[in-house]
Amino acid sequence: MSSDRHTRASIGFAGGQVLAVRVSTEALGALKEALGGDHRLYDLALEDGSVTIDLAQVAYLRVDSDEPRVGFGA
Repeated sequence: MSSDRHTRASIGFAGGQVLAVRVSTEALGALKEALGGDHRLYDLALEDGSVTIDLAQVAYLRVDSDEPRVGFGA
């Protein structure tokens, strides 16, 4: 595993499904760039593997903040 920092993100699809992932900041930037392009399939490198995404079906990309939380479940 690389020393690159990983971020939690959620990828929402047109059908309502949501894919929760942990990705490097580099992979997240590449995904954002790909969403603006004309490619259809995209291989996203995850912290523990990879996933192929149909970019035409992506409705949104939510990126969690890195702010620390206090309380239960943090």
